[in-house]
Amino acid sequence: MLDIKNLNLQFGDKKIFDDVSMKVHPGEIYALLGRNGTGKSTLASVILGLIKPESGEISFQGERIDELSLTERAKRGIILAWQKNIVVQGLTTREYIRISSRNGMTDADIEACLEAVGLSCGEYIERILDNKLSGGERKRIELASVLAAKPKLAILDEPDSGIDAVSLAMIEEVIKKIAEQGAVLLITHQEDILRISTRAGILCGSKIIREADPEHAIKYFKKHCDICETVNNPKWDMLTKGA
Repeated sequence: MLDIKNLNLQFGDKKIFDDVSMKVHPGEIYALLGRNGTGKSTLASVILGLIKPESGEISFQGERIDELSLTERAKRGIILAWQKNIVVQGLTTREYIRISSRNGMTDADIEACLEAVGLSCGEYIERILDNKLSGGERKRIELASVLAAKPKLAILDEPDSGIDAVSLAMIEEVIKKIAEQGAVLLITHQEDILRISTRAGILCGSKIIREADPEHAIKYFKKHCDICETVNNPKWDMLTKGA
């Protein structure tokens, strides 16, 4: 579904991506794992078209999208839910979810999306999006809007950020539903939500240093990345060794 080949990006003297290649298959939840500052969110911005790389190819469903605008990529079903919560203010939850849908939604559809993320329709459908909502509430409304959009590829940047343990189980189920509609690129550095992925890639030092199933990715990350004091300067002799 998503095919990235030999992606290169540099900001000033800092190499962000060095021949990064990766694929996300239909129905897959691909977790992009890495410490803060390794470029996970930057990669999401490149896929979305917000940042143009120096070189490399990005294909989506067999079509090269390197030169497509943010709007054109969105029309093809690529959407991003940022790590930061909703910045839109003043709309009701109903209005926000409805405009997020590409094909329009009935109230029943909106209610189903809210229920999927564990929010009571009676309490939230007419709630105004403002600073009175908690971070967790805003995060769940954002995910409800992603579910409503029925994306072909949903890029979810730290969807578990600010979510309590009870809500996390609901969020995980929503992510699985989104993946059933297309695919999910899950950006995280948290072990718990990583377990729902089908594959994981670890980003560090401008490269994807390892791809593995969730169990082995977690094991490797805890052994080598969690304790690393030189983020983005990995010990390359360790990369060829097992977890």
